[in-house]
Amino acid sequence: MDTTASHKPTIRVEDDYLLRGAGRYMADAPMPGQTYACFVRSPHACADVKSIDVSAALKVKGVVAVITQDELKAAEVKNLSQHPPVAGRNGGKLIMPFRPALAGDRVRHVGEPVAMVIGETYAAAQDGADAVEVEYEAQDAVTDLRQAMKPGAPQVWPEAPGNIAVDWAGLAANPDEMAAKVDAAMKSAKYVAKVTLVHQRINVASMEPRGATASYDQTSDVYNLRVCSQGARAMRDSMAGVLGVPNNKIRVTTEEVGGAFGLKTGPYPEYVAMLIGARKIGRPVHWMSGRNESFVSDNHARDAVSDVELALDEKGKFLAYRQRHYGSLGAYVGAVGANIHTANMTRCLPGMYDIKLMDVQTKCVFTHTTPTAPYRGAGRPEASYCLERVVDEAARVSGIDPIKLRKKNLIPRKAMPYKTAIGTTYDSGDFATVVEKGLKLADYAGFKARKKESKKKGLLRGIGVCFVLEHAGGMPVEGTQAVFPGGDKLTFVMNVQSTGQSHATIFPRMVAERLGIKPEQVIHAHGDSAHEIAGYASVGSRTAMTAGHAMVKTVEALIAKGKKIAATALEAGEGDIEYKNGAFGVVGTDRRLSLFDVAARAKEMKKKGDIPEDMDTRVVTETPLTFPNGCHVAEVEVDPSTGLSRLASYSAVDDSGNILDHTIVAGQVHGSVAMGFGQAMMEQTVFDSDSGQILTASFMDYAMPRAEDLPMFKDEVVEVPATTNPLGVKGAGEAGTTAAIAAIMNAFSDAIPGSGHKIQMPATPEKVWKACRAMAG
Repeated sequence: MDTTASHKPTIRVEDDYLLRGAGRYMADAPMPGQTYACFVRSPHACADVKSIDVSAALKVKGVVAVITQDELKAAEVKNLSQHPPVAGRNGGKLIMPFRPALAGDRVRHVGEPVAMVIGETYAAAQDGADAVEVEYEAQDAVTDLRQAMKPGAPQVWPEAPGNIAVDWAGLAANPDEMAAKVDAAMKSAKYVAKVTLVHQRINVASMEPRGATASYDQTSDVYNLRVCSQGARAMRDSMAGVLGVPNNKIRVTTEEVGGAFGLKTGPYPEYVAMLIGARKIGRPVHWMSGRNESFVSDNHARDAVSDVELALDEKGKFLAYRQRHYGSLGAYVGAVGANIHTANMTRCLPGMYDIKLMDVQTKCVFTHTTPTAPYRGAGRPEASYCLERVVDEAARVSGIDPIKLRKKNLIPRKAMPYKTAIGTTYDSGDFATVVEKGLKLADYAGFKARKKESKKKGLLRGIGVCFVLEHAGGMPVEGTQAVFPGGDKLTFVMNVQSTGQSHATIFPRMVAERLGIKPEQVIHAHGDSAHEIAGYASVGSRTAMTAGHAMVKTVEALIAKGKKIAATALEAGEGDIEYKNGAFGVVGTDRRLSLFDVAARAKEMKKKGDIPEDMDTRVVTETPLTFPNGCHVAEVEVDPSTGLSRLASYSAVDDSGNILDHTIVAGQVHGSVAMGFGQAMMEQTVFDSDSGQILTASFMDYAMPRAEDLPMFKDEVVEVPATTNPLGVKGAGEAGTTAAIAAIMNAFSDAIPGSGHKIQMPATPEKVWKACRAMAG
């Protein structure tokens, strides 16, 4: 079987219809009789709701209905917060307060929905929302996680004293014993590097905001939700739990998605209210978030502080790593929000380095802010940032060259599989080769000459590296299905949703290669919970490895079934049947039946009762984590008189395992690096400390990277196959976001000696200018 085609760059199947404007996004498919929703949202970070008067709103022309928590209570809607268990210290558990879809007696963040107005038009719904009168009694609020932990801080939830949702002791088998060992190593070490790092809160700002169309079929008693999601079944399962109905009483469909990045994985308040509203009025209800609305209603990301220490001996050998991490959950527990700051982050450690002692502990904190949840990386950027920033600090305090220090502590290839102090096992990796290729691509040796050229122009120049390693995969279970609809076509059905990852290009091609048919004969299908295929959403760089594994096994099972059918049809023993070039044949003869002929016969045989199942095949597999890694190098150029800076160059060499398509992987790297650049140098969600108002609720105040801000990226790959899945692939979608922030901030540290290492993200002109002034002083 020839699979080399998958490794060649190609034109994406999706590009043709998307570039012609033929895609179907959320607003592109209005339903007959559709109404429109507008939400009344809290203007307060914390307030008691004394009353809600909807009488004036119901008199507005075109208003159909107003939904408040009363209707949701009547429908017995459950807790919107859904999260896997997280074990706390001394038997404690993650505190998960009730999150209503529409607020009841109290609001806990600016933008929390209080009521939903349904109108014949959006304008009518908006006018109705303006007419809803809500009486609030404002209460003290706290938006900063460090302030929230202080004695006397306003309490977000009475059941969470000190605003602590969970005090997590780490992944060590005996956390206290590990902590004692690390403490002893710190006290006896020649050098101890210490940094405090702020992972600022940011917004996802996807190109297409969130939106949905909800409807209800009274005859079948089934809810229908057409929504931009990262997996229809994952969304369906969550929504069913919130609505308190069986899975078969709600159907979720998803078509094109204009950017997701973790934002569109789980349930949101709006979707629940819309479904209840659609049931009440007997008509579809549509809603698309406005951009300003998205800044206060979409899940936010990051918002954490880390105290990090690294112990070294006199020769630079890493002895122990300690991290005390504090992560804001916002006002409610968002989708896997606590997991981001605990296990998801910690499993990226110790990165590429051989560190025997690791003590990583986390406190998850409630604040009066929008909930936080996954955004490209989801804990991985925080882990990499902590590790690579403290390694750079270790180089500074020890006087050892930062590259030599890193190389000295790399895990050698011969150590694979490598069991980490965290408890994970790296199945594969050639870190030294990745590093050498990365430094060569960046022309690291020629940096001094470039620094001199910048100096001639009155500019400072710095170089920074990030030796990045992350885990990919997350949820191990995933299924796929092959269906023969008739003729010479095969439909390949997936649970995972394509949100820009080119599933329709990659998977039909791989299926066709393995079956010896044309890619045009394979139809890609996804985005419908009615497919009932096991698995989770497109998150955590998991699709290629988990769905790819299921695809391989599905094709194998299909061929095995086909051989039995072909043996009967060709009157031969099953052992004499071979499959080759799209057909089943009897070995040593010219007797053959095409794949599609056998599939057609199988359908006839099943219809007659001769066989229990036809050639339609569904397989579910479990796939362990993989560990993508890379060497990213950034250079920044700084004007010390103004603080204005630019990313002068960026190069990346990544080991994503076997590459299925170089063009698509390069696109994933470029996009994720751009997002990392945004966090490092521009983006920050800011709340007023007194009122709790968000001060960055538009692109006038929230800076986003543009094409002109970025250099032409240089990227290459080192293909070290994963040993834990049949394709040998690792994740590729989050490497740039995970690596870029450390590489860029380390470059600022190098550019501004003595003070650049104190700059916290984002490296705005003001911060950089102050660092330059401190250096000059």
